[in-house]
Amino acid sequence: MPAIRTKCVTETMDRKHDGLRILVTRYIPRGVRGTRYQVWMPNLAPSEALLKSLQGGKIPWSQFAKSYQAELFEGGTIDKRNPRIKNHGQKFTLRLLKELAAKQPVTLMCSCEPDEERCHRHLLRKVLGSSKI
Repeated sequence: MPAIRTKCVTETMDRKHDGLRILVTRYIPRGVRGTRYQVWMPNLAPSEALLKSLQGGKIPWSQFAKSYQAELFEGGTIDKRNPRIKNHGQKFTLRLLKELAAKQPVTLMCSCEPDEERCHRHLLRKVLGSSKI
């Protein structure tokens, strides 16, 4: 499995083991300074509607997990300026992160509590460790 870790963005920073610190939230959490992460990738966070459905108790965790993974692999439309290049959703970003993690540590972060098991950062780590991408 690639060298991918997960953490809460407010946890103690470990420059040696964290490697590239990537914030994967739709919004930058209130009070979190830019020095806590190196890259912010809101496109890897669950959609606002999906997150609200989970937080509002409208869907169970299992449905959230399936829907989040589906969002990551949704195809896009053809870019009208470049008709030969299709937007393949997050596939290119996921492949890039997987390649980076093969060469250096990568830490995926969000604002959930450090011990929170039902967090999209863990699902994203699992996707990056799979052979699907």
